[in-house]
Amino acid sequence: MAIVQKEKLVRDLTISFFIYSLPVVAIYLYFKLTGGAVSESHLTLPPFLEFAQPVFANIRTWGLTVFMIVLGIIEFAAGLYDDEWTGEERKIDIVCFLAPKLLLPPVIAFFSLTALPYLLPNAANALSWVPFWGGFFLIAIADDLTQYWYHRLHHQVPFLWRFHRTHHSAPYMGMAMASRQNFIYTVFFSQIYLTATLTYLGLGLPALFVLVIKSFITLGAHSSIPWDKPFYKYKVLHPIAWVLERLISTPATHHAHHADTSGDGVGHFKGNFGNMFFIWDIIFGTGLITRQYPKSFGTKSYKQEEWYAQFLWPIFKSKKEGSSLAEGVLSLPSKPKVVAEETPAPVLEQV
Repeated sequence: MAIVQKEKLVRDLTISFFIYSLPVVAIYLYFKLTGGAVSESHLTLPPFLEFAQPVFANIRTWGLTVFMIVLGIIEFAAGLYDDEWTGEERKIDIVCFLAPKLLLPPVIAFFSLTALPYLLPNAANALSWVPFWGGFFLIAIADDLTQYWYHRLHHQVPFLWRFHRTHHSAPYMGMAMASRQNFIYTVFFSQIYLTATLTYLGLGLPALFVLVIKSFITLGAHSSIPWDKPFYKYKVLHPIAWVLERLISTPATHHAHHADTSGDGVGHFKGNFGNMFFIWDIIFGTGLITRQYPKSFGTKSYKQEEWYAQFLWPIFKSKKEGSSLAEGVLSLPSKPKVVAEETPAPVLEQV
């Protein structure tokens, strides 16, 4: 089994490196076929996208925050949380929503303004010659494929799982839990630094467009509003649904990832790792498409740990008995140990 898993990992990584290279090869061929002439720049938008520029102007500061709050209000008004948003759930969701807005800006500013000029001296705007479309696809693929692997490893490596467990502890889906993450998972979010690096190299405008489009897709996938249902209900829309659910994350596919069981044929918490693009799950065989929604969410072993333990583990530990976030728990075993017949086997947390 271990050999098969290793072979699959090597195969998937090989495919990933090939996918990473595709935008670079496309940009190279573009300039070869056009004689090396730069006909457009990422520093200005292509004419067909100019109408959208005002929408993106404030998206980094307050735009997405307002969108999340408005969508959350709609969800609450529609009663889509089934009275689950109480006690520790409310605390951890609010903390995880607000804290990154205070913690991340100085971290990213230091990385962009101090670390990158030191690590890559004289490289500022080195990619400013890349056309907008080239920068867009370069960042979209590099950012989202990297996040796919970051996400996948946090499910498949038992020790890493607890840094991502907070996101899966919510017994509901919606805007309230969309930002719910352990702070270490957030601070070491690899795409933050990848995108900052590409922006430093001169791809700021394409990076902004990728950020906005990805944010709307991922927020829509976490929302408790099943916006994809009409595509499954009406036969005339089925061809669009077939493409849509294989290309991007939808509520049906991502809700399945947050299900508390995989035994019903709908839940798939050991797959459906895609964030913006679901196509990575199709390529690597980790996807499950059912067009159905799970009946319940979260993890079976959830102990409703204290908000500080979920957000700040391992700095602060949980006092809840049996929690994997408790004091003295170093890592979870990948499989049950062989024990005496009279001793029950340990119940493992979904990873």
